Amino acid sequence: AMYSIILPTYNERDNLPLLVWMIDKYLGAANIQYEIVIVDDGSPDGTQEAAKQLAKIYSEDRIVLRPRPRKLGLGTAYLHGLKHAKGDHVILMDADLSHHPKFIPQMVAKMRSGSFDIVTGSRYEGEGCGVYGWDLRRKVISRGANFLAQLLLRPGVSDLTGSFRLYKREVLQRLVDSCTSKGYVFQMEMMVRARHLGYSIGEVPITFVDRMFYGDSKLGGSEIVQYLKGLLTLFATT
Repeated sequence: AMYSIILPTYNERDNLPLLVWMIDKYLGAANIQYEIVIVDDGSPDGTQEAAKQLAKIYSEDRIVLRPRPRKLGLGTAYLHGLKHAKGDHVILMDADLSHHPKFIPQMVAKMRSGSFDIVTGSRYEGEGCGVYGWDLRRKVISRGANFLAQLLLRPGVSDLTGSFRLYKREVLQRLVDSCTSKGYVFQMEMMVRARHLGYSIGEVPITFVDRMFYGDSKLGGSEIVQYLKGLLTLFATT
């Protein structure tokens, strides 16, 4: 099996070399065939130059840069990455070092053992999972957002808003094609649609290190409002 890791990036020049090194280390040790498809949305900080250097080091089969001219949203970044991905399995993760590549072999093993369509990294279930570097407000918001979604949508998955996931390629293609939301709500809609389409979902406990160690934290007030709007729309339409 071949695994395509789709990485949407925006100003990740400092993180990218370390992330690629870690992916290579952990997937290499587990003997997992992989490629990294970098979908950069016109970063001004030189992320694309860093990606080109990495392609020279790790080979252009491994590091595939497929940039776009400007910021066009997460859902469309995944679609764009999918077009260029060669793998029959696809991993979606963040490029900001909040997702540790050491969990990928566990996700792969979980999918193989349970023949799941999707395996999601969960910050809330199981031993050894959790969130580091979040203040109480962020934890309350995240837990609250997740709790609300659980209550309204009953998805049967403990972590709806996480973005560290492994999909069978055709499953992801079908989900991305049917999803309408952008940004933060997108991850949640994917899970809700997956449940409606009858796909099986496995979970692997992960630790999540917050972005605020490195850059700007992603959840502002306007995003919380967007999240609630998106949640209610989803609830109304599913």
